[in-house]
Amino acid sequence: MATVMTEQFHSGISNEAEDPEDRIRPLTLQEIEWKERINDRLLTVLDLSLIDTVESEKARKEIREIADRLLTEESAPLSRRQRKLIIGRIEDEVMGLGPLEPLLADSTISDILVNGFDTIYIERRGKLERTNARFTDHAHLINTIDRIVSAVGRRIDESSPMVDARLADGSRVNVIIPPLAIDGAMLSIRRFGVELLGMNNMIQLDTVTEEVAQVLSAIVRARLNIVVSGGTGAGKTTMLNILSSYIPADERIVTIEDSAELQLQQPHVVRLETRPPNIEGAGEVTARDLVRNSLRMRPERIIVGEVRGGEALDMLQAMNTGHDGSLTTIHANTPRDALGRIENMVSMTGISFPINALRSQIASAINVVLQIARLEDGQRKLISMQEINGMEGDVITMSELFAFHREGVDEDGKVIGKLRPTGIIPAFYKGLAQRGIDLPVEVFQPEWT
Repeated sequence: MATVMTEQFHSGISNEAEDPEDRIRPLTLQEIEWKERINDRLLTVLDLSLIDTVESEKARKEIREIADRLLTEESAPLSRRQRKLIIGRIEDEVMGLGPLEPLLADSTISDILVNGFDTIYIERRGKLERTNARFTDHAHLINTIDRIVSAVGRRIDESSPMVDARLADGSRVNVIIPPLAIDGAMLSIRRFGVELLGMNNMIQLDTVTEEVAQVLSAIVRARLNIVVSGGTGAGKTTMLNILSSYIPADERIVTIEDSAELQLQQPHVVRLETRPPNIEGAGEVTARDLVRNSLRMRPERIIVGEVRGGEALDMLQAMNTGHDGSLTTIHANTPRDALGRIENMVSMTGISFPINALRSQIASAINVVLQIARLEDGQRKLISMQEINGMEGDVITMSELFAFHREGVDEDGKVIGKLRPTGIIPAFYKGLAQRGIDLPVEVFQPEWT
């Protein structure tokens, strides 16, 4: 590589625009044979250990030129279009994730779902569609998976057939392989956009209204504890990222995640990530361990990417002992269900609490629950904002401040509706003024008043 990467070859590669469909179409048997032959020869002249020391664009350019020269030397009976296609696939193999590369380059794709080596689906604008992209065989897919998980210090094999990982851009990756996955390895990638979404984007997408955006900004700055609830793919992490943007830049933030996804822009952020057990079954570090440790790190805000176990108890205790302004997400269908799930998670710790005492702790720890949903047309909406008021008997009382009113479906199948205030003035409103946060009371008043 040291010598090859400095040599210059005259490339016969055309500069004409590449057909996007060519990048994901399956190769013919002839093209597969030539790709593998040239790829094998390429690896004999490249020192792969030096690739990381060369600027990416320069490395890609050199790989294209070498592959083109090798095809010429072999007198490959291929059209110019086929040569360009094969060279592109070789470049993707050496520098990236093979057939996933063109999909990752498409900013309109939000999810990539690999169901075995020969079936790849994508989600675009909330709808699933099958692509022509595919891996050569099962071994090709497994090699790509190994490259992803090893990059973040994790492993996948028959003794540990499930793993969560992430790509360099923060995209979430989940892998499950045989024997748990009966029909072959399954790879799911939840994309992170190249450009971070902000509240203005949420308003343009009609996820929230301008009035609700004002309230969200106010409650974060006022250091209220917020839980973002919703189903899979509803946009909880995106909402968490946007809420975190309102945290002042001079505060120390500790984030705790299973797989680091949050993209906070503040300068003083400590990012912590859980660790699975090693091959001997030792060395596991759970979210609960990290939440406990974070309390010794002088945090001003604690953000837990998602509570899903015993860490719920430690999170509640943190919220109740001076660490206000904390944020987290939870899988639940309604705000009431979210509180019920937190109760269940606390019970997973094995510590027995009287139900009244536990619910009282939840009611005093959490101030606001935001419910996010993905509608059947693919739209993601904030459908409810509820304030937790306290206890009445053994029931946690809640007040809905904003609710999504569904009006129907248009001729294109798009859900029609609007997020509207219910007319309830929240108990936290007075505290906003005391903190010097100016929020017009009119944002909570229905349009008919």
